[in-house]
Amino acid sequence: MSSLAKHSIKKCALFTAILLSTTTLALITGCSNALPREEDNVRSRWDSFEEAMADYEKIEPYVTTQSELQELGFDPYTQPNIHILSYLDVIQRFMPNQSIKLEDLDDAVSFCIKSRSNCIAYEAQPQKSKSKRVGNVALDLMTFKRRTLRSGWSFYALIVINDGIVVYKVWSGEPIVSGEKIRKNPLGPLQGLDAGTIKAF
Repeated sequence: MSSLAKHSIKKCALFTAILLSTTTLALITGCSNALPREEDNVRSRWDSFEEAMADYEKIEPYVTTQSELQELGFDPYTQPNIHILSYLDVIQRFMPNQSIKLEDLDDAVSFCIKSRSNCIAYEAQPQKSKSKRVGNVALDLMTFKRRTLRSGWSFYALIVINDGIVVYKVWSGEPIVSGEKIRKNPLGPLQGLDAGTIKAF
């Protein structure tokens, strides 16, 4: 097959693809639900950052027992996605490098680590995040411009337990996760095509 014939076939295929895309977009542009949405949740008993924080604040070091944690939702045996850490895992969390010594840690944590098998920790990381693409449907689906909004929350709690009693707790998180991502492709659907095909067209 001659070079001219190959270029003609590529030109025809490209024209057909763009024509079909344009026709499809003409049918769906008016639909507000045409753009995709995503939701990523770590299953837990808490539906918001405030709920998780409220239960966390009820935990009292040297007062709250391991069994009482169950009532507050921080229990791997009754709630999903809560990890049990051994004393070796606790060491890794609090001493990630050699520059941190045992004497640098909180007294409760260092004593717990020295207790070895009597020392464990619960690690909880509930979160919820949503993302949705907004804007002009035609520009989005033709990949000229895509605008994505992200929202949600995340919470992290580490609870150190020594011999059945909570001795230390620490938390971090984001009460409000909010962001925007904009991606622009000046050539739209032609962006991913090789230069030869575009030139032939």
